[in-house]
Amino acid sequence: MRVKLLLLLLLVVLQSSFWVPTYKIAKLKYNGGGDWYANRTALPNLIDFCNKNLRTNFAAQESIVEVGSTDIFNYPFVYLTGHGNVVFSTAEAGNLRKYLIGGGFLHIDDNYGLDKFIRTEMKKVFPELSFVELPPNHSIYNQKYKFANGLPKIHEHDGKPAKGYALVWKGRVVCFYTYECDLGNGWEDAGTYPDDSEEKRTNALKMGANLIQYALTQ
Repeated sequence: MRVKLLLLLLLVVLQSSFWVPTYKIAKLKYNGGGDWYANRTALPNLIDFCNKNLRTNFAAQESIVEVGSTDIFNYPFVYLTGHGNVVFSTAEAGNLRKYLIGGGFLHIDDNYGLDKFIRTEMKKVFPELSFVELPPNHSIYNQKYKFANGLPKIHEHDGKPAKGYALVWKGRVVCFYTYECDLGNGWEDAGTYPDDSEEKRTNALKMGANLIQYALTQ
């Protein structure tokens, strides 16, 4: 009888360890020649952090999705990064607009050099909207983790303060743009950027978790 009980308990443990992911996060692949594939270890580390601390159920690896693909509607959170040029066709801009209006969330993370391109391309997506800086009391900074001063500064480039901008559609942030911050650098494996301290990496992961929590609950 005792042996049967032990076997039953072992079966329960084994079954519970093979959970089926509920969600996937995607990295956005775009045209124009920019390095959309940058920050290779960032999303897996953020996913792991969220699964452990927010009790989310994301697949361990991110997916890759193209701007114009209907597959984008399968992801509650899409991440765009890079250093260079970004180009959206009319059809791609329309597809991205439908995704965001329909409940999707886009995080744009300037990896240094993206700003002059992405603002123009997002105007194709939302001609009627402009990026606005979110104040520190916005709910995006006050999810599980509190950032009293707004977006944390993670990686240094030009000595400018970190800025968190948003496109707001009917009261909901549909796109959050991190500028002069390099949030994704802080999600990368420890040691990738030696000047980024463990404290900065932790702050970056906490801020990323806030974005995930906001995207899933708004």
